[in-house]
Amino acid sequence: MAGAKALRLGVAVLAAVTLAGCGGGGTIGGGGDSSGQASKKLVLIPGVKAEPFYISLRCGAEEEARKRGYELSEQAPDKFEASLQTPIVTGVLATKPGGVLIAPTDDKAMARPMADLKNAGIKVVEVDTKVTDASISVAKISSNNEQGGRKAAETLAKLVGEKGSVLVLNTKAGTSTTDMRAKGFEEEIKKYPNIKYLGQQYTDNEPAKAAQIVSATLSANPDLAGVFATNLNTGEGASTGLRNAGKTGAVKLVGFDASPKQVDELRRGGVDALIAQDPAGIGRRGVEQAVAAIEGKPTEGDIQTDLVAITRDDMDQQSKYFYKTSC
Repeated sequence: MAGAKALRLGVAVLAAVTLAGCGGGGTIGGGGDSSGQASKKLVLIPGVKAEPFYISLRCGAEEEARKRGYELSEQAPDKFEASLQTPIVTGVLATKPGGVLIAPTDDKAMARPMADLKNAGIKVVEVDTKVTDASISVAKISSNNEQGGRKAAETLAKLVGEKGSVLVLNTKAGTSTTDMRAKGFEEEIKKYPNIKYLGQQYTDNEPAKAAQIVSATLSANPDLAGVFATNLNTGEGASTGLRNAGKTGAVKLVGFDASPKQVDELRRGGVDALIAQDPAGIGRRGVEQAVAAIEGKPTEGDIQTDLVAITRDDMDQQSKYFYKTSC
């Protein structure tokens, strides 16, 4: 009788241990609760709220998530700043989603909070921008930004007749995407011996500051022939600066991205060319890689998408690259 009781007790203990192991597996394995529902949740943390590039990226991500039976939500900072994005990451960490798609706002400062996500078992996918620590994310999806910078240099050189001075407006030091665009531009513009490269200046991603820099550069360099603005806000500010100085059209402006405002500026002549990305494609690929990681399938690591140069002459044919303001 005692032996039978001992046997029953041993079976009960073994069953309890087995049940506990199954119940805790989601938490240990990465963003799942005992029902398995949390692992079907994805969170997108873009670089900034309500910017057409990131809206287009979200549209692509939401479409792909629905197709795969996942739920995607978004939490975004009001400005492209690590100090605002970090508490969002911390808050998302507490909810334990299956995966996080994030466009880090600083290539160093965001590494620690993103590592916390990884250490909690949450699958991290970097979209658009990335941190210097390559071990944190399961995949990185972005435009080939160096290629984009080279396209900008080629386009601007043609527009200015391969002579005069040119300026690059960057956003913030440490933003991986715009730094690569500036790098590609600088390397490509060296191929044009009659073009003087004035270097790059940082705008803190503020259109007003970009406008001020353009005005100051025009005063110091009367032969300024062209400007390359590495993102949406710098492009808008550069256009304002040229307009205020009465130099629209005389000084050629190549912008990056194809937001509705920039497309309108291109149509009206405030911008001479745009280098457009495929943000919706980046969002789709981001979800694809997050789901693969959650489901234990292989991921692709680094994925780069192509860009296209759009001028006023071919903009109607290239309209599929225009960014959205809603899904």
